[in-house]
Amino acid sequence: MLNTRNTTLFELSGVRQAYAKPSGQDYVVLDNVDLSLRDGEIVGLLGRSGSGKSTLLRIVAGLVKPTGGSVRHHGEPVTGATDGVAMVFQTFALFPWLTVWENVMAGLKAKGVPAREAEARTEEAIDLIGLSGFESAYPKELSGGMRQRVGFARALVVHPEILLMDEPFSALDVLTAETLRTDLLDLWMELRLPTKSILMVTHNIEEAVLMCDRILVFSSNPGRVAAEIRVDIPHPRNRLDPQFRAMVDDIYGRMTARKPLVAPSPAAKQPPAHAVPLEHVSTNLLAGLLETLASPAYHGKADLPHLAGALQHEIDDLFPIAETLQMLGLAEVAEGDIHLTEPGRLFADSGLEDRKQLFAEHLIRYVPLAAHIHGLLKQSAVQRVPSSRIRAELTPFMSVDYAEETLKAVTSWARYAELFTYDDETETFAFEDAD
Repeated sequence: MLNTRNTTLFELSGVRQAYAKPSGQDYVVLDNVDLSLRDGEIVGLLGRSGSGKSTLLRIVAGLVKPTGGSVRHHGEPVTGATDGVAMVFQTFALFPWLTVWENVMAGLKAKGVPAREAEARTEEAIDLIGLSGFESAYPKELSGGMRQRVGFARALVVHPEILLMDEPFSALDVLTAETLRTDLLDLWMELRLPTKSILMVTHNIEEAVLMCDRILVFSSNPGRVAAEIRVDIPHPRNRLDPQFRAMVDDIYGRMTARKPLVAPSPAAKQPPAHAVPLEHVSTNLLAGLLETLASPAYHGKADLPHLAGALQHEIDDLFPIAETLQMLGLAEVAEGDIHLTEPGRLFADSGLEDRKQLFAEHLIRYVPLAAHIHGLLKQSAVQRVPSSRIRAELTPFMSVDYAEETLKAVTSWARYAELFTYDDETETFAFEDAD
């Protein structure tokens, strides 16, 4: 919907969200985030897991108080739960013991809306979202798509000024998600939704371009607004339209840029090379994508949006695999494309033992943490290194969860390459033949 009123409903300025770590340092989830919501627009928050998008949504809802910055609703500071805001969740979050009618009416009862008005608004919301005839059904009797429609009806029945959506279509199958997405857009374009603005979190780039008037692209660790993109393509939008495809490609390019989208603060303490978070991507997935790219269908190069569609992958599925291959020097990712390097082609064409040897060489060369642990093992008289030592080197620069994910990643890759292994009982890294 093109914004014709331009009234600012909600505004965040310099928002920061941090949590104290056991070490006493802060784990920063969001840093210096600016966001405005205006009357008559859909705004999308697009980025990887861990970029703080859902946290930001809860700040807007007033469920989380930021540790820095300002949050204003109609110019007034927000100090608690925000009036006029409703949320649709990724999971259906329905009361299983209540019928569709009772689930939709629950919010109105909590607000103390008079019974006659509550019944009229419940009937209106159920009809609007396509649930007529299912009023007496229980959630267990409904399909996933119908249950999510109940979630939408329950949010819309309170006539929210701002509707928040946290990946509302991601738990649905492709066809059901597309149907519900299209129905919601039609209602929005026809001005039939009782809401003035929608703020949605998504991992799906095409979904963001299809639905949103503005898209905020987030970088990760910490979450920052890396880019703000206005989508001026008129509705209804055609996924095959060259302008649509060009915007999808542009966003893929921005999100796969080798350099950080947002420069780190000059005052921030920079971690040593080996204390950088790693995502655990299985070697089966890495090998699978290399083999796919090397196949006659791609001849070593693919357009990421096309590849994602062919593999039915979204951002959090495809990007970690592609980025890990790039980190290992087995592929290059640039401007929304991925292509094999010569070592990547060699890996795809090799047998298991040759693959392991090549992978071990690239771990040492391109993954500083793997090289660090390998070096410590070579220096150790007993050829063992406690994981507690490595964990202590990581946690000052990342959260405990990121540290565990990083250790899990490097352990899995090293085991595959037979570079070193990990003993769960003694919680130590060791060479394969260590006594």
